Amino acid sequence: MRIFVNLHFYPLSGQKMNKKLNEIFQKATQTIVRYPIVLLMALLMALTAVHLIENKMEYNHEYFLTRILFCASLGISLFFGLKMLSQRIGRELLLTIAGLLFLVGYYFILPKKREDFNDFYAFIIAPTYLLTHLLVAFAPYLRKENTEKSFWEYNKNLFVNFALTLIFTGVLTAGVELAIVAVDQLFTFKFDSLIYPKTFFMMAIFGSTFIFLLFNEAGLDFLEKESEYPIVLKFFTQFILIPLLFIYVVILYFYSGKILLAWELPRGWVSYLVLAYSVVGILALLLVHPLKEVAARSWVKAFSKIFYFSLIPLVVLLFTAIFTRLLQYGFTEPRYFVLLLAIWVSTIALYFIFRKEATIKFIPVSLFLFGLFALIFPYFNALSVSKRSQKKELENILMANNLLEKGKINFSKPVIDTVARQITNKFEYLNERFEKEYLAKFLMDSIKAKKEFINGNFWDYAAFFPNIKSTTSTKNATFLNLISKKTFSTVENYQYIIQLNSYENPEVKIKNDIFKINKTASRKDFITITLNSKQSIDLTPQVKAIFKKYNFNAYSIETDDLFIENSIGNYQFRLNFSNLNKSDYSGEIEYSFENAILLLKEK
Repeated sequence: MRIFVNLHFYPLSGQKMNKKLNEIFQKATQTIVRYPIVLLMALLMALTAVHLIENKMEYNHEYFLTRILFCASLGISLFFGLKMLSQRIGRELLLTIAGLLFLVGYYFILPKKREDFNDFYAFIIAPTYLLTHLLVAFAPYLRKENTEKSFWEYNKNLFVNFALTLIFTGVLTAGVELAIVAVDQLFTFKFDSLIYPKTFFMMAIFGSTFIFLLFNEAGLDFLEKESEYPIVLKFFTQFILIPLLFIYVVILYFYSGKILLAWELPRGWVSYLVLAYSVVGILALLLVHPLKEVAARSWVKAFSKIFYFSLIPLVVLLFTAIFTRLLQYGFTEPRYFVLLLAIWVSTIALYFIFRKEATIKFIPVSLFLFGLFALIFPYFNALSVSKRSQKKELENILMANNLLEKGKINFSKPVIDTVARQITNKFEYLNERFEKEYLAKFLMDSIKAKKEFINGNFWDYAAFFPNIKSTTSTKNATFLNLISKKTFSTVENYQYIIQLNSYENPEVKIKNDIFKINKTASRKDFITITLNSKQSIDLTPQVKAIFKKYNFNAYSIETDDLFIENSIGNYQFRLNFSNLNKSDYSGEIEYSFENAILLLKEK
């Protein structure tokens, strides 16, 4: 009998294994068939990220790859939302074509050059990401006949699947990375160090998307099935979110009392705390929504009423803080969005206080409409309002300081540095929003011909205002910019050239030697050069020595040359800077530069 059992154990085990593998293969195949466009977007984003990692150390890649990465990442949530909608109403092909046309248009909205990318585009990209994720939350439930319970189950399951995806992806990615390390160390394969970030991004982007879709199985029908209320959500809400809300509301109400007693205007950052309290509270109420129908859980109803009534005085505080900033400095995109969120929070609070048959679908739908309004509504969208406001602020500053003569700015007039900085800041803001023609009408031809205006470099206000009156003493001065007069570098006697900029820490291989250049905004180790991960030299002391030659009370100084010479290993080098900056923020010294050239030669 013992022999019989042993003879039949292994074939049976093999059958189970084959069955399990077939099940996994079938699920994976079904996922690919159900969500081809979503997976295509994830794969495109992952491959683009890997390609950028591979090549950015060797040459300046075409910026179109970064634009493709942005569009592909947006496409993941967009096409998943459209897939859920198509499972409700059909017309999948039409919705897919509409989504592709949207992404093509979005691609051409993004800047064509990396140097043209600025915060203007960030205020387009970030809200668009939010809108596509909100679309996922409510797209299948626009019709009234869809029940509240199904809507909650659908979003609850998406939330749970997302949390599970993070856990699974994290464990899987860590396991794969450790496996690569083990093979590399045990078998001395000497993998390229870039294999680790490339593996991470493939797993974090494509792997996580695939896992998330696996959890969602058939899609809408599976996601909206009723199930028991998850104990984890109840625990998370009761013992984490609600205590956080209590901490927030106590702080905010005490701060409100302090404002009333001292009769002072609120600080600007209190807006973010009120918004955080509002968002966390709304999330908590969404998570426990089904429990309010259970008699034994009547605390949920009480909590919801208390929460929305508690928002009323905080909303007053929020609007006071916002309008204090708006009256002082005018609209910018961040202030516009903060104001819009304040209006949305007020709308949500009033809706749930006064509406007897309130639906939780109102929360994502209303936020989506508010966000869409901020992006595309003519004249009143975030970009239009902010530009008009900053134009008005610029004109007010010019008139208040009597700097306009026949409609042109008289830059030769004496002006204090704070005013000069305000004006050039407005110029920089409006220039980034394609208002150079508007700015040009305030300028004489000699100013329009300046390279600083042509290139949009407005940070050096001394280049525009020659007669600046400093409002700070030498001890309190906060910024010094050294500019090299030389527009070229002599390369004789040197063998290798490495271009450096302010936003990359390159790793360069020369023959069998690997140079790593690290830059940080720090007083301790501003620039370090490492050779083969063994030898390292800190150039910060030499940078400090350069600045000792100049007074800190000047804003911008031109020098004959800006360079550092030193050696490391078997190499001598010369580091030529186009400029060097020194800043002092509350006693913390920071150094920076825009561009530099590292010249190397073997000894």
